[in-house]
Amino acid sequence: MTRRLQESAFLLSVLLAFYIAACIFTYDPLDPGPFNATASDHVNNIGRVLGAWLANFLLFLGGYVAYLAPLIVVFSGYAIYSRGDKDSNPALQHPAWVEVVARFSGLVLFVLSATGLSHMHLQPAAGNMPANGGGVFGERVAVPLTQMTGDLGSTLFLLALMLVGVTLFTGLSWFHVMDLVGKATLTALGWIHKKVSDLRDWFAGRRAKAQREEVRKADTERRKSKPKPRIEPQLAPSATRQSKRVAREKQQNLFANMPVDQLPPLKLLDEPGDQQPGYSKDALEALSRQVEIKLADFGVQVDVVAVHPGPVITRFELQPAAGVKSSQISNLAKDLARGLSVVSVRVVEVIPGKSTIGLEIPNTIRHTVFLSEILRSEVYDKSSSPLTLALGKSISGKPTVADLARMPHLLVAGTTGSGKSVALNAMILSLLYKSPPEQVRLVLVDPKMLELSVYEGIPHLLAPVVTDMKEAANALRWCVAEMERRYRLMSALGVRNLSGYNRKIRDSFNKGKPLLDPLFVADENDDAEAPELEPFPYIVVVIDELADMMMIVGKKVDELIARLAQKARASGIHLILATQRPSVDVITGLIKANIPTRIAFQVSSRVDSRTILDQMGAEQLLGHGDMLYMPPGTAIAERVHGAFVDDHEVHTVVEYLKRTGEPDYMDDVLGDTQLTSDGMSINAMGLPESTDAEQDPIYDQAVAWVTESRRASISSVQRQFRVGYNRAARLIEEMELAGVVSAPEHNGQREVLAPAPPRD
Repeated sequence: MTRRLQESAFLLSVLLAFYIAACIFTYDPLDPGPFNATASDHVNNIGRVLGAWLANFLLFLGGYVAYLAPLIVVFSGYAIYSRGDKDSNPALQHPAWVEVVARFSGLVLFVLSATGLSHMHLQPAAGNMPANGGGVFGERVAVPLTQMTGDLGSTLFLLALMLVGVTLFTGLSWFHVMDLVGKATLTALGWIHKKVSDLRDWFAGRRAKAQREEVRKADTERRKSKPKPRIEPQLAPSATRQSKRVAREKQQNLFANMPVDQLPPLKLLDEPGDQQPGYSKDALEALSRQVEIKLADFGVQVDVVAVHPGPVITRFELQPAAGVKSSQISNLAKDLARGLSVVSVRVVEVIPGKSTIGLEIPNTIRHTVFLSEILRSEVYDKSSSPLTLALGKSISGKPTVADLARMPHLLVAGTTGSGKSVALNAMILSLLYKSPPEQVRLVLVDPKMLELSVYEGIPHLLAPVVTDMKEAANALRWCVAEMERRYRLMSALGVRNLSGYNRKIRDSFNKGKPLLDPLFVADENDDAEAPELEPFPYIVVVIDELADMMMIVGKKVDELIARLAQKARASGIHLILATQRPSVDVITGLIKANIPTRIAFQVSSRVDSRTILDQMGAEQLLGHGDMLYMPPGTAIAERVHGAFVDDHEVHTVVEYLKRTGEPDYMDDVLGDTQLTSDGMSINAMGLPESTDAEQDPIYDQAVAWVTESRRASISSVQRQFRVGYNRAARLIEEMELAGVVSAPEHNGQREVLAPAPPRD
């Protein structure tokens, strides 16, 4: 029942509020009222007589505050209605008279303070108010208060009372209002800031777009006006100048039953077939413009001044604008590769003799470089060195060869599938095509037992292809011993290198006065003559997988290789070391310091590239024979496309060489105890050291021969057993210590003390 009465009271308050509002807004000063005496009975108010009286009463007492009367009535009705919700919630219950007193007090404070402020600050319009802006209440409050506190004090005091009255009457929390206002203000400011930012970005985008269009238009005009890049014609395989050897071999084919030459003919190798053409001139010009545009998009201004097309890659020479660093272009290599839709892009920061920067881009159609092209070239045929290596073609398509004697050693590294093994085969075949066995001998070490075993049986080998790493260490020790022997002979003849030694031997032979072994020493009673000296061949040691050897024999091989790399150049012994694991434990600092000439194929990381070349770049190669070649005497790597040789070509050449002669193996090369020709053993570091003569395999035979022949001279032992002087001398000295022979007398002769062995 109470809830129904509350709802009814609320509805009545709403209707009453509408009626009061209608009466007040239709107030007419000519209508009769309690404070307005008129002679006419005509009423203009919409509420008729009651409405006219009510409007005159409210406006006369409250002034402009009377316009708030409808809201006060509606809120009073709502307060009665909401009282039911508070009754259902025990936490909100309190005595009814307390709420009535609080609300009534608040209403009185609000009306008095509001009318006072209206009286002070609002002036009534003519004919709209029966009294002043604050009505009678406002005048009674404002006039005495203004006299006591002035306008400012009265305004502040009345404003405070009005806020207190609103709080008491409505229960409104001004702190909550301030929170809401603050949140709304922040939300509005954020929205305004976002709109302003969006608008500013829109204008900035329009401005930037206009600037880009202007720059692009100016750049297009500049490119149209500037000269086109110089494009060099690409060399076709048939355009390579062929050597006289090709014509000479063609003439030999006209005659039958020709003797077999020691050098294999070029017809054993595959000839290059017809290959698809590369970039056209228009395509290269368009690609040049595309390179300029892509770099300009990254803020780097360059001009393509020259283009060098090749069989595998095309090099663009870039002239950077003033203030552009080469590192800026290098740092954009991957972005350029993505923008140009290619696998990789290599930046050459320094081109010798030019102020431009090189940009190497792979061709869409890759040409194969055949080994026969290089061996048929004039540059290979005119090379006078018996150690000429055919590497491949340069980026412009020109044949590239190298002299192993000038290097004097070569380090090759690259990952699996990069073309390293094919390059080794090409180098070995280029040696076989250049020099007969009398000029070049080979020692091949093949830990994998697959790559170099095909060369087994050719006459150029000093020993069978080495697959056992212990034998490989013995072979390296033999090379050290041979190096020492050659150095002693060259020192005795007064020459500085192997070519000078061989030249002197040949000159003396041509004059009919062959040179004798200066290290040969004969006894006084022995009339044996020293043997004649013969020319020494070059010795090339090829190790296919250095990492496997280092894992098995370790530091011992490292020291032997380092010793050969340090001293073996003048003696004609050269190393070609290859590995697919270019780590610092394989390519040690000792090896790198003595092998400055290196070839790097494609590697997996920049660290591997630095390990091989001491610079980056090998990780950006294309594989399949693409290499960086660092020539001797320079730190600038050249890009070379390696020559391809198929397995059947290698087998064909090997079979031909086997028909020319049998291999002349030297048993000492793979022996467990390596001795120089002078009887000195070679230790793990490759240094000659003394050895126990009793452990010499011919010691017992030498003792038997001396006691039987009763001749204890060094020269007789040297001649009888065909050994060097130092080895024979050590055998005699050991016999002296054992009491077989006496010490030498004043004339150098020795007496045989031991009896002759019994005859069977």
